[in-house]
Amino acid sequence: MAGPEAGGSLAVPNVQQLASSSKDVPIRYIRPELELDQVSNDENSQIPVIDMSKLGGGLDDDDDSESAKLHSACKNWGFFQVMNHGVAEELIRKMKVDVQEFFSQPLQEKMVCAQLPNDIEGYGQAFVVSEEQKLDWGDMLFILTRPVDGRRMKFWPRIPSSFRETMDQYSTELEKLASSLLSSMAKNLGLDPEKLLTLFKQGMQGMRINYYPPCELATKVIGLAPHSDGTGLTLLTQVNEVQGLQIRRDGKWIPIHPIPGAFIVNVGDIIEIMSNGEYKSIEHRAVVNPVKERLSIAAFHSPNFNAMIEPLPDLLLKDHEKHAPHYKSVSHQDYLQLGARSKIDRESRIHQMKIQPPSGAVKIEGPPSMVEKS
Repeated sequence: MAGPEAGGSLAVPNVQQLASSSKDVPIRYIRPELELDQVSNDENSQIPVIDMSKLGGGLDDDDDSESAKLHSACKNWGFFQVMNHGVAEELIRKMKVDVQEFFSQPLQEKMVCAQLPNDIEGYGQAFVVSEEQKLDWGDMLFILTRPVDGRRMKFWPRIPSSFRETMDQYSTELEKLASSLLSSMAKNLGLDPEKLLTLFKQGMQGMRINYYPPCELATKVIGLAPHSDGTGLTLLTQVNEVQGLQIRRDGKWIPIHPIPGAFIVNVGDIIEIMSNGEYKSIEHRAVVNPVKERLSIAAFHSPNFNAMIEPLPDLLLKDHEKHAPHYKSVSHQDYLQLGARSKIDRESRIHQMKIQPPSGAVKIEGPPSMVEKS
């Protein structure tokens, strides 16, 4: 999927090489406004943890309790961690080792997988659209892993030799995990899970593998600027033990402390739209460590290309009442193009998708499901 609608980027310096060759940080990376951000020091303010082994058929109290916990996490946090998820520990370990080996290669070896002009896939950057734009302190390898017949293997590393096989297995297992979570989320919304899963069948899965070099001016640069994910569901694993993910909540940034062996999951814009705003896609960012590198793997899951991006019709007719849609209905292709423009305009995709109440209209007070979102 090439072109600006897919997040293609202008060529920018390689940050890993920049960090290793000079202590001077170019002005395009410096963001003085970061020093004004409030970061929470409350160690008890952490995202919920969901035990997947308790999300069964809903036949006992454990199932009901864990389902309610998942529902609350999607509504009130937009982020959570999952444990006992069924993805083999050895496979995750192998994926981490292969990722670390790829980024430890000399630049010329990594550039074998370099992005082409205006193409998001490959080794490089994303969403750099002007020569004046502030830059993130990080590099990435992005590959589309599903559907399988859409893979462009020239962007898949050959070194390490195990990378391609490991990634194939990893992408398969994460697709299964994403489907399981989507099924549970659909049930919690009072929907037939198959209707949501059908939209994600033969869906799009992309892997963004991030490398954030250390920086002495860590408080003045950002690894990944604040954003919400424009996809459906994201599964993140932290490759090493260096923390960096933060979410915005109540005007503050909350550092996330990953649980060993768990995946960090977040609701994307598409699920917020499909749930008609009941589930929330939350703004988050990646910060930089002053002395240690940080690596992570984000797996993005989106519906198939034929799916409409809209509030689910069955949800709008829930409880035998007709609920007003809070978001527009667009084709998947138009949605992707909307995303490209939102990056350029620095305006969120969600904001552009919202249906705004007519000027001068009076809001009707009532249950949240019946009131227009502000």
